[in-house]
Amino acid sequence: MRRCSQVAALLVFLAGPAAGLWIVRGNFASSQVLGVLPLTDPFILLQSLAAGVQPAALAALGAVLILALYALVGGRAYCSWVCPVNIVTDTAFWLREKLGITRDRKLDRRTRLWILAGACLASLVTGTVAWEFVNPVSILQRGLIFGLGAGWTVILAVFLLDLVVTRRGWCSHLCPVGAFYGIVGRASVVRVAAARREDCTNCGACFNVCPEPHVIAPALRGKGTRVVLAGDCTNCGSCIDACPVDLFELTKRWEARPQALAPVPAL
Repeated sequence: MRRCSQVAALLVFLAGPAAGLWIVRGNFASSQVLGVLPLTDPFILLQSLAAGVQPAALAALGAVLILALYALVGGRAYCSWVCPVNIVTDTAFWLREKLGITRDRKLDRRTRLWILAGACLASLVTGTVAWEFVNPVSILQRGLIFGLGAGWTVILAVFLLDLVVTRRGWCSHLCPVGAFYGIVGRASVVRVAAARREDCTNCGACFNVCPEPHVIAPALRGKGTRVVLAGDCTNCGSCIDACPVDLFELTKRWEARPQALAPVPAL
């Protein structure tokens, strides 16, 4: 389902240049749906403001709409359900597992926050939307339309980083867009919950498939809420698919199924 969602998001952008079917005009940074509904990446708007550019009213409205959407469904749902570069990184992870590559150079997850701050600072200094010059999402989309050219080096670098350097290196450690939406997602409504954690068999399947496995432990092993509240969670649902005893489910942040009462033995 995630792959279909990502491909569909990409196709609606490609349909115009490729077939003249202009469902959406623009790109992942800023677009207009059916010539009416504006959508703007709020991270792009933030850099524009840092660059001293006064955004148009429609651009600001588009950013508000996106913020409202991801505040509801989970900020980093963008990473797992929309971002086309996730296809590249998931492919690298799949191949890594198939080849049995165990090398995993640890990177600090806070690095992406420093890159986020650096992108805003670069926009302030240069007066441009600085991240767009190296953004793999924009490079990949432009490349599919016009040919990647030298842009292949950026996409290849992301792929090789995840394949031979570190597990989930780009999305989990470096991408500032994921960092931004992680901040947005801290208060999101839709969450994954370890609703039946008492059924856990400690098989580790959820930790193996989760792109951000550190988010699971508090809900699965803790004594408090069963809801995964970390902004790093991508709401990808991989843990739900992988768990052999179906202890995970999607829910709202204020709800998690309480522990079921033990059945009363028959007399």
